[in-house]
Parts: sequence; C-alpha cells; structure tokens
Amino acid sequence: MSAPTNPRPFDVVLFGATGFTGGLTAEYLAARLPREGRLALAGRNQAKLEGVRNRLLRIGRRGEDIALLHADSSDPRSLARVAESARVVITTVGPYLEYGAPLVAACAAAGTDYVDLTGEPEFVDRMYVEHHATAERTGARIVHACGFDSIPHDLGALFTVQQLPSGVPVTLRGVVRTNATISGGTLHSGLGQLSRPRAMLLAAAGRRRLEPRPRGRQVRARVGRPHRDRVLGTWLIPLPTIDPDVVRRSALARPDYGPDFTYSHYAGVRRATTVAGAVAGFAAALAAVQIPPLRRAIGRRIPQGEGPSAERRDRTWFTVDFVGEGGGESVHTQVSGGDPGYTETAKMLAESALCLAFDDNPPTAGQVTTAAAMGENLTRRLQDAGIGFTVIT
Repeated sequence: MSAPTNPRPFDVVLFGATGFTGGLTAEYLAARLPREGRLALAGRNQAKLEGVRNRLLRIGRRGEDIALLHADSSDPRSLARVAESARVVITTVGPYLEYGAPLVAACAAAGTDYVDLTGEPEFVDRMYVEHHATAERTGARIVHACGFDSIPHDLGALFTVQQLPSGVPVTLRGVVRTNATISGGTLHSGLGQLSRPRAMLLAAAGRRRLEPRPRGRQVRARVGRPHRDRVLGTWLIPLPTIDPDVVRRSALARPDYGPDFTYSHYAGVRRATTVAGAVAGFAAALAAVQIPPLRRAIGRRIPQGEGPSAERRDRTWFTVDFVGEGGGESVHTQVSGGDPGYTETAKMLAESALCLAFDDNPPTAGQVTTAAAMGENLTRRLQDAGIGFTVIT
C-alpha cells in the first residue's frame, strides 16, 4: 500500500452507516482498515451514529479512530464539508436517483474519490453528464456500482479476458446464479428505475452524445436470447441490469480487451420451464410498477434498511461463470462468493474504498468503472478477502 499523500483529516468517510448494508460495511472497515487509517461515519442522526461507533469499538478500533460527521442528503453544505474532509467517500444511501446526486456533485467539486452501490442506469448516466467533466478536472474518481452490481461481472470479465491471447477479437458471456433473495435496497432502486423507462432512455442518449468513442476498436454489449448453454449445461435468460453496460465501459477504457469485444449477460437456470416463467414474470412486473399503488405494494414486501439474519446470509452463495473465446482459444472462469446482496456487497464496497485510498492504481479521473480505476489491484484485494476468481477450464 502507498502512504497517503492527501492531508485531509480522513482516509475514508462512510455515509449511511446506520442502515443495514451500511452497518455491515462499517464493521468490515473497522476490521480491515489499516491501523493508521482514519475513519469517519457520516449521517444525520447523531444517536444512531454513536450506536454504530460503539459497536465498532467492540471489533477492536479505538474511539479516537472513528469520528462522527453530520451529513444530510438534502443539505448540500453538509455534504460539501464531508467531501472536503475525506480522501474517499462511501455512500450506501439510496435509492440513488432520489438521494444520491448532491453527494456526487460535492465529491466531484472537491476532488474526492467516491464509491457507491447503485445499479440504477439512469442515475449513473445523469451523473456522467452532470459531473464527469468536473471530476476529470479536479482529479476525483467517481466509481459507481461497487457491490454485487457490478464488481463480480466487471472484474470477472477483465480476469477472463486476461486468460485469452492479447490483441484478438473476444466474445464473452457472463452467467450469474445465486440462491439469494433480492435485497431491500435493490428492490426499491429497481422499482424506481423500472417505473421511469422514458427517463432512463433519455439519460442514456444524453450520455452517448458526450462520451468519446475509441478509435480503431469496437466494443459492444449484446442482448442475447434465451437458450441452453452447452458449455455450462444451464438455460440462459438475458438479464436487463446495469452490469453489461459497466463491462462495456471498462472495455472502452482499456485497450487490453482487444480490437473487437462483445459481451452478453445472463441469469442461469436449470429448467426450461423457469425461462418461460421468468420472462412472463418480468413482463408482469414491468407493467405493475407503472401503477403507483402496485409499485408501493411491491416495495412493502422488503422494506429498505432491513436484511436477513447472519445465519441466513451464511447459507447464501453466488457464482458468475464466464465463457470467453478469442484467437482460436476458449476459457471458462468463475467468480464466486457468499451472500451477494449484503455480506459480499459490503465487502466489495469497503475494499473498493480501501483500494482507492491506499493502492497504487492507474492514473485516471472522472466517472470510471472498477476495472478502469482499480482493476487488478481490486481483484487481488477481493481474492485475499475470500472471493474466488478461478479458471475452470
């Protein structure tokens, strides 16, 4: 790890530590932050922050190691003070379309690195349009989607490409499987995004007008069709998530993905009947979320800020298999871990912040992906933390 050169008071500030995922992230940071690291918790409820700090003290950190800062997503001045005091700001406060933009603005203006858990394409595209140029000028690295959306897919794609010959066209597909239930934060973010299809398309179009294109290279994320994968032995359902867009943008930023790169993204299921049910279920859900009372009823099924017990999380797993072809060779790799929605997401988010704060990463600025900003450094950190990156065949 490199020594901090920024004289700001805190290496990492966590905004949202009083929520369920935020609390898991705080506990992970308390255990893994270097002893000389400077940590602060930010939020609007002092009593709840003190409760989190008291819990972290039992993990082994000293009270003077953990500061408490007032911050409110509706108070830009408080967010500016947080951003100006930190080298890296983590936020778990979502849905990000509703609460996230002021903190991105504050970090971009202050030259502060920023990581979040968003899987909301409209938010990510709007933040690029509004703040990428400022962050490039100030040197801030704005890194969205640092949880299960989209680190296993983004870094797994990079890991797989690196197993193939360099300088050749590459076709890659990623297939995710898990026994997890959806998290409350993901559900509410997804409901908000699916209820705004036109706004999502407009945000994407606005970003395309500004985003540079690579010269002499082709990069695309292709929407596949449901089919049986002969390599993996599973049925594949195209997944309309932010993950393929993140992989595509990493490939745009890194020439080592080759001169012609194509990525497809799927969920893997064992039975063909599940494919038909999933397609019908998604169509019904998309129609339902356009009706506000139905959208609210769905949201009440899993409240935000709550999560499963430690025992339930310990029984939960995920895998993302990648099948890559290039230069006449093929490779099958896998990224694997435990509970994706909470335990592993908190780990990925915290390690992303620690990587930005302490590792010697490639020089970059603006809104960037995990593969572009941290790449192999973050992959090694996650491997050390127990997340598998494995070559199967």
